[in-house]
Amino acid sequence: MASHVTSRPISARATRTVSVAVLAVTAMLTTGCVATATGSTTEPQCVASATPFAELAIDESPRTIEGPSTACLADAALPMIDSDETPQLPATVTDDEGTKVTVTDASRILPIDVSGSLAATVFGLGLGDRVVGRDSSTGFAEASALPVVTQGGHNLTAEAILALDPTVVITDTTLGPLDVLDQLRDSGIPVVITTSERSLDTIDELIDQVATALGVPERGGLLAAQVDADLVRVTADIAAAIPSDAAVRPRIAFLYVRGSANVYYLFGAESGADSLIESIGGIDIASEIGWEGMRPVTAEALVAAQPDVVLLMSGGLESAGGIDGLLERVPALASTPAGLHRRFVDMADSEILSFGPRAPQVVEALARAVWAPEQSGYLDD
Repeated sequence: MASHVTSRPISARATRTVSVAVLAVTAMLTTGCVATATGSTTEPQCVASATPFAELAIDESPRTIEGPSTACLADAALPMIDSDETPQLPATVTDDEGTKVTVTDASRILPIDVSGSLAATVFGLGLGDRVVGRDSSTGFAEASALPVVTQGGHNLTAEAILALDPTVVITDTTLGPLDVLDQLRDSGIPVVITTSERSLDTIDELIDQVATALGVPERGGLLAAQVDADLVRVTADIAAAIPSDAAVRPRIAFLYVRGSANVYYLFGAESGADSLIESIGGIDIASEIGWEGMRPVTAEALVAAQPDVVLLMSGGLESAGGIDGLLERVPALASTPAGLHRRFVDMADSEILSFGPRAPQVVEALARAVWAPEQSGYLDD
């Protein structure tokens, strides 16, 4: 079904870290583009083929595939561990800001951050029935009925949180204003600040911090081991299945798009998106052209980069009016292989940069959409 054109040699750079800076910029730019404090986040059912990645028919010329694809999780269910361990409280921890916090009651947990990683971690620990609210980035089905306590994507309000009567708040520094956290502390609610860094290499740390604060270290160890094993398997499957020749690996750009706000950012070296791209066997072209951090995209950068594939959030693509709207708003894209081939790969906003228990599934879904797009797509049922 796909047609092919002549490809050119490329070079590669390896890194796995997903910087917290990506999350911070995401928070800054999502204002007005997400659910309100009283709304709910609902996402289309998006499930990939059940065929394991290692058994997929990989396209040997991914740089010339034509048409868009959506990265879908092979299993939409959130990974959870099974343990009889009950919270051993009180639990006293020194949080990521160096503050000693004692948690005496974990019956009403509020885990909130800009990426949804903390809620996913608490659910992954098997404590989802104790969660009383969520942030607007928490979009997995198991939490869909919970009230949203963030406004504009990353703004906290003390009133909305206090109304839920939480016994402990687990958060990081990606949400604000910080005065709200002080109000919660003043009201007697323990507030535990975890690491704000989100990466494939720091998932274990995040799980450990959350599990320790909630008095379930055994559950934390089990969950971390499960995620580690899944990540090793997924990355090994990807490496074994894709061509080893760097010249045929797709040149990929990550665009952060919010059409309603006229925001179009290219994420470059040390932004975090570079590691996401390379984890799926792609070439991060922004880093290749010396594009540092996260900055508004320019025509010159796109022409120089010549991406074969553009990764972006599903909500961002929709906000720009789909592919046609994006090409109209960012005309330089039309002069790139990605634009000419309409090769845009999108993934749910709450998944693509959420590095928690579902990280292995996210990496696998993106790799599937890039290397075997016919095995990834929307299913309505």
